[in-house]
Amino acid sequence: MNEPTEPVATPIADCSLCRFRNKTLLMGRCMPGDTCVMAESGRQIDRFFRVNPQYALAFLHDKFWERRAIAVRYVPQRALNKMVGDEDEVVRRAVAYRLPQQHLMQLIDDPDREVRITVADRIGLEHLEKLAGDTDYFVRLTVAKRLPQGRLFRLIKDDDLKVRQIVAERLPEVSLGLMINDPAPEVRRVLAERMATQDLAPLLNDNDWLVRYTAALRADPNDLSVLTNDPEHDVRELALRRLNDPSVTGTDHE
Repeated sequence: MNEPTEPVATPIADCSLCRFRNKTLLMGRCMPGDTCVMAESGRQIDRFFRVNPQYALAFLHDKFWERRAIAVRYVPQRALNKMVGDEDEVVRRAVAYRLPQQHLMQLIDDPDREVRITVADRIGLEHLEKLAGDTDYFVRLTVAKRLPQGRLFRLIKDDDLKVRQIVAERLPEVSLGLMINDPAPEVRRVLAERMATQDLAPLLNDNDWLVRYTAALRADPNDLSVLTNDPEHDVRELALRRLNDPSVTGTDHE
C-alpha cells in the first residue's frame, strides 16, 4: 500500500525584501504565495511579470537564474542583446526564442544544444547553412527540414540516419540518384518511393527486400524480370503479377 504523500508547501517569500512591495502589494498586483517575484517559484514569478511586465527589466541580472529566464520573456526585444552571454543555458534558451531574427548569429556557436536548435529553427535562411556542420544531430535535422531543396547537398552524406532520411524526402527528384548507395535501407526505401520510374532499376537489386518491393511497386514492368526468382515471396509475387499484366500498379496490388 502506498504511503500518503505530504503536500508540497507553497513557497512564500518575505515581502519586506521586495523593493516593489509598496506599489504592487498595495495595488493588488501581487500576492504572497501566488503572484510573487521574490519567491523561488517559476509559476509565481511568471504570474508576477504577467501582471507587472514593466518590472521585468529590473531582474535581467538577478542572482536567481529562473528569475532572469522568466524576465527575458517580458522585456522589450531591444534589451535582449545584452543577455546572449548569460551564464545559464536556460536563460540563453529564452533569449534565443525571443531575440530578433537578425541578431541570432550571436548564438550560432552557443555551447548548449537547445539554444542552437532554437537558432536553427528561427534564423534567416541566408544564414541557416552555417549550422549544417553542427556537432549535434538534432541541430542538423532542423537545418535539413528548413534548408531550400537546392542547398541540401552537403547533408547527403550526414553521419546521422534521421538527417539523411529528411534529405531523401526533400531532395529534388532529379538528384535522388546521389543517395542510391546510402548505407541505410531506411533511406533507400524513401528513394524507392520517390525516384522517377525510369531510374528505379538499380534498386531492384537492393539487398533489402523492402527496398526491392517498394521499387517493384513503381518500376517499369520491363525491368522486373530480375525479381522473378527473388528469395522473398512477396517480391516475386508482385514482380510476376506486374510482368503478366503491365497495367497492374502498386496501388492495384494493395
